[in-house]
Amino acid sequence: MKKVIFSASAPAAIGPYSQAIEANGFLFVSGQLPVDAQTGAFAPGGVAEQTRQSLDNVKHILSEAGLSMADIVKTTVFLSDMSFFNDMNAVYSTYFADAFPARSAVAVKALPKGALVEIECIAAR
Repeated sequence: MKKVIFSASAPAAIGPYSQAIEANGFLFVSGQLPVDAQTGAFAPGGVAEQTRQSLDNVKHILSEAGLSMADIVKTTVFLSDMSFFNDMNAVYSTYFADAFPARSAVAVKALPKGALVEIECIAAR
């Protein structure tokens, strides 16, 4: 069984996918761009601000499913340029305590809408 999770506090999907799917005790959160759901625009600023917005979007989706950042077991961070790694990491580290989730961080050629960062995750109940 799978269940679609949707949070109005996070931006709606821009394609044929769900914000998140829950299945077998896991929540699979689609990549979150740094879009403010209220304005539909990217968070103003650079990669630090965009990282914060992407992670806030993840938090909203997790909350809708009754989960928190502490329930994340794996994240994948997509960066438009690996030179953004340190700034992203500085913000990212403030969203977790103690046992950090497993993580991959990769540079990609481009992200949708020209974003600097996109973050997806898997959480477990």
